[in-house]
Parts: sequence; structure tokens; C-alpha cells
Amino acid sequence: MIRLFAALVCLWQILSAAQAQAHELRPAYLDIRETAAGDFAILWKTPALGEMRLGLYVHLPEPCRPKGEAVNSFEAGAYFERWMASCPGGLKGRSLTIDGLRTSLTDVLVRLANADGSTQVARLTPETPSLVVTGSQTMVEVAKTYFLLGVEHILLGFDHLLFVLALMLLIRDRWMLLTTITAFTLAHSITLAGAALGYLSLPQKPVEAAIALSIAFVASELARSRPGQRRTSETYPWLVAFAFGLLHGFGFAGALKEIGLPQTDVPLALLTFNLGVEAGQLLFVAAVLVAIRAANALVAISFAPVRMAASYLIGTMSMLWLVTRIESFWS
Repeated sequence: MIRLFAALVCLWQILSAAQAQAHELRPAYLDIRETAAGDFAILWKTPALGEMRLGLYVHLPEPCRPKGEAVNSFEAGAYFERWMASCPGGLKGRSLTIDGLRTSLTDVLVRLANADGSTQVARLTPETPSLVVTGSQTMVEVAKTYFLLGVEHILLGFDHLLFVLALMLLIRDRWMLLTTITAFTLAHSITLAGAALGYLSLPQKPVEAAIALSIAFVASELARSRPGQRRTSETYPWLVAFAFGLLHGFGFAGALKEIGLPQTDVPLALLTFNLGVEAGQLLFVAAVLVAIRAANALVAISFAPVRMAASYLIGTMSMLWLVTRIESFWS
């Protein structure tokens, strides 16, 4: 009993740490839009906790000069800075750098939109904190960038991962688990594509709150699961996964809308982002299955109390998310 309690405390600390560190691990976002020849509107968004922001700063090429004062604000767990800059001759062929990125844990998504309609999207990391502006990208560069963004988004999307984890704990049959994960994938692919292309739309804050509620529902079903008594969620888990997958797809689309799609190669960017999400999801599922197999090999564990404990922890975390996300409606 003491070991079980210790395991619960450890798991709770892991989940709490994951929620807290999400602020630091979320990618920063730099949006640069050319409004006229040589003039650029700049939006710089960095993760923040309260009024403490990450020490990341945009370093534009030497000819660039700010026009007027920057406007700063803290909104929804992020620090925003907006300003205008004049860059004689434009940015093409020049290098911009994110100061402080080398010593951070996060990445930076950069999106540049030129007055001629061309766009460039890049992902800067601590290893590569600089970018040479080209104004356009090859198909391979677009595919690589959006694929990695998809993988990163799902692996940092702790709410989506907890939903998948709850499904894995609820379903004991491997083939049924495969069917359920496939249904979840198909569903969120539909709404991700529809919302990203502008055919479907839901307000983002209520969607995020509803996603938290979907996790709480599956956690509740897991807690009420009993041997020999199959609930609807256990008999038709693929149906539950498909229904809630449609909802989670709007969540993925919200992230993709923030990133933006290149005006050229839209289908390729959308496809590779979705493939990245699926790849990250499969990595998570594989890691959980390996961990369960390793635990079985090392120690004889009864998974009934583990499932029950996990259901309460996942349910508690989802309700915390639900409350904070509902609170954000008025912020």
C-alpha cells in the first residue's frame, strides 16, 4: 500500500511538472509581415508564467531599425511584443537571430510573409538559432518543417496524450486498441483539414475546455470499469474515440492556424503536419506499451489498482484544465 501511494505521488508530480514545464517547452513564435517595401509588422510571442517571460529576443539584420515604440502585453500564459521595423532593401538574403535561444529548452517558429505573397516558415532550435531569409521554400523544406512541427505539437500536447493514455488503459484487447487509435486518427484528421482550410470553424477557447472534458469522461469510464461488466465505452471504444477525435482535431487546427500555412504547397504542409501528429502519437503509444511490458517483466504487478489510480489522477488533471480553460473565457 505504501508503495502504491508512493507511485501515485510520483505520477502526480510528473503530471504537475509536465503542466508547469509546458510553458517553457512551448515553441516561441515570430511573425514578420511585409506591409510595404522595406516595412515590416512584427509579432513576437514567447512562453511566460505569470509576468515572468523567457529571455529570448529577436535580433534583426543590421539595416533594420524600429519605427515607434513596441507594444508589450501578457496574455494567456504568453508574452507578446508588437512593433514596426524599417529594413531598407528588405530581408531576403539576410540573417535574423534569436538571442538567448542557445541556452533555452524551447524552439522558435518563424513565419515570414512578403508583400509579393511568398511565405517562409522555419523552425529554429538551440542548435540553429539563426535563419537566412530566402522568401520561399522548396517542397522538401516545407514537408520537413511541418512534419517536425506536427511531431512537436503532439508530444507537447499533454492533454491529447492523456486522452490517448486513458484510452489505452481502458482497452485491454490489442486489436480493439488499434481500431480505436485508428478511429481517433481518422476523426481528428477530418476536422484538422476542414478547420485549417476554412471549411469548418469553432471558437478555440470552448474547444480547449471541451477537450479537457473529453479526458475527464474517459477517466470516469476507466474508474467505473469492472471485470465482467462491459460499459458502452469498452464495447464501442472506437465510437467514443471517433466522436472525441473530431473535437481534438479542432485543437490541432488551432495550433496550425497560429503557425499558418504557406500560400503555395498548402496540401503538402497540411498533410505533413498531420503525418507528424500521427508519428508523435505512435511514438507515445509505443513508449507506453514498452513501459508496461518492462514493468511486467521486472515486477509482478496487478494492474487493476494501477488503472484505478491512473483514472483518478488523469481525471483530476483534466478537471484542473477544465476550470482554468473556462476561466480564460473572461481573460
